[in-house]
Amino acid sequence: MEIKEPAIKKDKVLILEDDNFNADHVCIVTGAGTGIGRATAVAAAANKLMTVGVDINEEEGKKTQKMARDMGGQMIFIKADLTKDGDIEYAVSEAAKLGTIKYLANIAGIQHIDSVENFPMEKYDLMQRIMLRAPFYLAKLTIPYMKKSSDGSGAIGNIGSVHAHLCTLNKPVYNITKFGLRALSQSISAEGEGKVRSFTVSTGFVKTPLALNQIPAQAKQRGISPEEVVTEVMMGRSRVKEMMSPIEVGNLFVFGFSRFARYLVGGDLLFDGGMVLTY
Repeated sequence: MEIKEPAIKKDKVLILEDDNFNADHVCIVTGAGTGIGRATAVAAAANKLMTVGVDINEEEGKKTQKMARDMGGQMIFIKADLTKDGDIEYAVSEAAKLGTIKYLANIAGIQHIDSVENFPMEKYDLMQRIMLRAPFYLAKLTIPYMKKSSDGSGAIGNIGSVHAHLCTLNKPVYNITKFGLRALSQSISAEGEGKVRSFTVSTGFVKTPLALNQIPAQAKQRGISPEEVVTEVMMGRSRVKEMMSPIEVGNLFVFGFSRFARYLVGGDLLFDGGMVLTY
């Protein structure tokens, strides 16, 4: 079985008219080397934002930069390890030199499949740093720029998941971090007075390396075949029996950042094919 990450085509990118979508405004995207982060960076650049892609994988990050520029967008790539405060601070300071930071998409993440009783604590710490602490620190550093912008507005999008709504076995720390990102989004929004907004985007399984790479571990943990992991575990509760494409998720971040989402204040965009709310 092979699940491929689909190419990002221009006709699949949501383009919105928004006065704040211009080259003077900066959008920082973490996890920009692959998957949803890559797609979101390309979509932001295609919407005329000065996009700053952040990832630890420089080779793939540079590919994303080329894809964004080939679509006519503006993007720079900054290599950063989100477990290091110095790297986070450097990325934000460099982004601030390019214009006014208005948008932040916290997308970087990793997965580890194991039960609570067997979960390695060093992996717990790593996931917490990348998927909760780094988004918090990036928000802390970027909100002052948003408040100082011409209209005092900005938006921070955090990648949630169906696992921000329900917990499945052998993903305890992923579940914890995703629930935590909903709390972070609501906390930012509570303080933002409707001007600095934050939201989560929660999807089911998306055609990304992260989803593909966990299939063998899930099969081993559950004692089933890789094919059964996809059909019964991943898509079993979804009413749409196909994984989303990364650009479909990137488009949700674009919408969430835009003027059309002014009432999206601490909310969650649940685009999951019916996994959570149908039976």
